[in-house]
Amino acid sequence: QWQLVESGGGSVQAGGSLRLSCASSIPAGGLYCMAWFRQAPGSGREWVASITRDRTTAYSDSVQGRFTVSVDDTRTSLHLQMNTLKPEDTAMYYCAAGPTSAGLRWHGMCARDETYNFWGQGTQVTVST
Repeated sequence: QWQLVESGGGSVQAGGSLRLSCASSIPAGGLYCMAWFRQAPGSGREWVASITRDRTTAYSDSVQGRFTVSVDDTRTSLHLQMNTLKPEDTAMYYCAAGPTSAGLRWHGMCARDETYNFWGQGTQVTVST
């Protein structure tokens, strides 16, 4: 069974850094999109960053310039380097991969929740003032 398992969350003071990792058992080459989403208490799930099979990256406005998404050569390890963390970054962070369906691929689809078929269990990030 294909799985995504996140690690690296924790508590940090504002201005600090964390590096999240996601181990993927999806076969090498994987799926077109891999991404990080987050969900704060009482809020909906929010796209954070994504990377395509051709290594095109994209970021939400709220993290642009502070976060960096990367994937290893085999696309079995996804990372999110988070710098200059703010209290509003506090959330459960999830990695995701997709789509499994055949069809057209385009960069913008990686920011859409419905693109993803596989989700990790999440890792908590808490940023204090």
